[in-house]
This record gives sequence, structure tokens and C-alpha cells, in this order.
Amino acid sequence: MPEAAIVLARFLHYASVLTLFGVSLFPLYTYPAHAGAPPERVRRLLRSMVLLATLAALLSGCFWFACVVAGMTGTPGSVFDRDALWPVLSETSFGKVSAARFLIAVSLLGLIATRPTFVTTSSPRLTVGFSAALLASLAGVGHTQIHEGIASVVHVGADGLHLLAAGAWLGGLLPLLYLVATAVRTPSPDHQVEAGNAALRFSGMGYVAVATIVGSGLLNGWFLVGSVAGLIATPYGQLLMLKLCLFAGMLALAAVNRFWLVPSLIKNKERSPNRLLFRLCAHVLGEQALGLMIILIVSAMGTMDPAINLQG
Repeated sequence: MPEAAIVLARFLHYASVLTLFGVSLFPLYTYPAHAGAPPERVRRLLRSMVLLATLAALLSGCFWFACVVAGMTGTPGSVFDRDALWPVLSETSFGKVSAARFLIAVSLLGLIATRPTFVTTSSPRLTVGFSAALLASLAGVGHTQIHEGIASVVHVGADGLHLLAAGAWLGGLLPLLYLVATAVRTPSPDHQVEAGNAALRFSGMGYVAVATIVGSGLLNGWFLVGSVAGLIATPYGQLLMLKLCLFAGMLALAAVNRFWLVPSLIKNKERSPNRLLFRLCAHVLGEQALGLMIILIVSAMGTMDPAINLQG
């Protein structure tokens, strides 16, 4: 199986699972109990997003597993061969984790399909729990398996936190974009207030997400890169530096939103709030574009030898 197919499968799966968690989490901090429930149009949107993201996660996860099986056996047709599938499922950590994650995705999809109010009204925290388990369990495959003992536990924990924080940020951008774009498309005081409050609460969540990403990222870098030489002189390290540059771009856009656009929008300092909303919409789109590029880089890095292995 060509490596490009595995990178594509990883990209599609990571993007869908990160989106699933971020969208599931969004109503919990954007519409807290004292602020009231989300409007009906927002509830419908969130349910549709969660349903589509869960379906995409399930399908892309199967595609990823098929690519890995084909790569291990050397023949694409082995995906349909029980004798080839069973050893991967039963004897490899990737197969065991993939099977557990498949059950989580199927369970969540079934709950969403059979209970229309499951996502946003009856048990939103249960939705978040399922999606968090699906996302954090990605830390159980890949480069975290190169260590043993306590180092493995610490690395898996750091990677799981890294994934959850990234999902909260990147996935939450989608419903935030909808609220801001709605305020741009149909200007009204209510939509403006809703978009401003959502952006402010998203920024509050972003502080926690960024701190977690930075802290867990430093731990992951120590485990997988190990030195400045590994960061500079290896393909893995060079891709990591590109990822850090894109992350810095996301931080810059988020900082402008938090410290200029959102306060001005909430305080009504501008005579033309629609101009601020349009600028905020463009910045959210910019963060999403940079985030997708980061996911693509991470998908490629997952197929490469870590820098610390090359140095060894």
C-alpha cells in the first residue's frame, strides 16, 4: 500500500475525530447553564456536525486500518482475507486499539441515530465522553509505543492530552464560524451578541487548550526528538519545526481575536460591527486552514521514524 494512502487515511481520520470532539464540547462552554440552552437552529447544526463527524471517523478509521493491513501483508486484497486480518487484530497493539475504537465509534453513531436529542439536550456530557475516548485513544498507536514502562505511560498520557486540547480548539472553530458567519449574513443585535459571547467563551477555553498543547508538546518533543540537533538535522525534526511555525500563526490570529476584535465587538466601540464580524470570520477561517495543514503534517510524521531513533 503506498505511503501516500496511509497519510491520507490518517489525515481524514484525525480531522474527523478532532472535529467530533471539538463540536461535542462546544455547547458546554459556549452555552453554560446560566446562559440558557442553544437556539434550535444551533442544536440542529451541532447534531448534524456530530453525526457527520462520527460517520467520517468510522469510515476513515476503517480505511486507515485497511491501509495498514495491506501495508503489512504487501497485498491490498489481504484486507478481505480472514487469515491476514486476524493476526493484525489479535497480535498487534494497532489492531487491538483499532478494534476498541471501532466499537466506540459504532456505539456513538447508534446513540446519535436513535436519540435525536442525545447530542445537545439530554446527555451532552455523554457525547463528549464518547468523543474524548475516541480521540484520546489515538495515543495508543504510533510513536508512543516505542517506549516501555513508566516512559510509555507518561508519553501516552501527554499525547492523549495533546490530542484533546487540539480537538477542543480545532473542532470548536467550526460551530464558532457558523455563529460569526450568521451574524455577518443576517445582521441583527441578537446575532451580534451571540457571536461575540461565543467568541469570548471560545477564547477562554483556548487559554486552557493552548497551555495544554504547549506543555504536552514539549513532553512529546523530548520523547521523539531529544535534542536540538534532532530538530534541525532530521526530516522528522524539520517537519516539526514547520508545524510549530503554523501553530505560531494560529496563535497570532487567536491573539488578535481575543485582545482586539472580540472586545471591540462586545463593547460596541465600532460604528460598523459588521466589519469586525467579517474580520473575525476571516481569522477563524485562517485558523482552520492552518489547523488542517498541521493535521496533514502530523499525518505524515506518523509514518516517519522519530528524530531520536535516527540519532540513535
